Amino acid sequence: MTRRIKAISFDGDMTLWDFNKVMRHSLSLTLGELHRKVPGISDSGLTVDRMIEIRNTVAKALKGKVLNLEEIRFHAFKQTLVSVDWPDDALAAELNAFYLKHRFEDIELYPDVIPALDLLGRDFTLGLLSNGNGYPDQCGLPGRFRFVVFSQDIGVEKPGEEIFLATCKLAGCDPDELMHIGDSLESDVAGANGIGAVSVWLNRDGKINDSGIDPDHEVSLLTEVPSLLH
Repeated sequence: MTRRIKAISFDGDMTLWDFNKVMRHSLSLTLGELHRKVPGISDSGLTVDRMIEIRNTVAKALKGKVLNLEEIRFHAFKQTLVSVDWPDDALAAELNAFYLKHRFEDIELYPDVIPALDLLGRDFTLGLLSNGNGYPDQCGLPGRFRFVVFSQDIGVEKPGEEIFLATCKLAGCDPDELMHIGDSLESDVAGANGIGAVSVWLNRDGKINDSGIDPDHEVSLLTEVPSLLH
């Protein structure tokens, strides 16, 4: 590492925690809550996979119109109830609140997260840069980050240049003084490369990179990052 790094930004989902695991867990609990509130729906054939399909369809339809992910999830629950012939906006709001409670409170951080943040936080300004909505205070990381940037607040998703430049502004650094770490080559690495920041691909599963997108560094654990900086 030859550049002087001042700030480090982390992706959230699949970098600090397993989003897919907590999402499916929370949807399963929410489906159980729906069955409890409306017992007849248990015969509808509704599954977690179907709820995920509905959410993805709703998100696609609302792209560019609704940015807030909790609102998108609410619309998804509305459509879920419509799909089982039980339209009820008030119930959709209850299910949304129930889901979000577990979505945040039941997150399990990867084991390397806290040790890495402890080490890196001594010398660098740390922050969260995410296309998701994993609020640190609700996800087991209170007081860990000096800056937090969500695409739903900026109006641009990674790898958009604007969201990375907004991150630099909040971090108080120039683009070449920022290191960004994430699991996505397309969003995290390409975005960091686009502004001249240092890109680190977190490849927990040893995937083959055939994307044509080259990170400055590749690690399999966040605890490997400090060695890149010294």
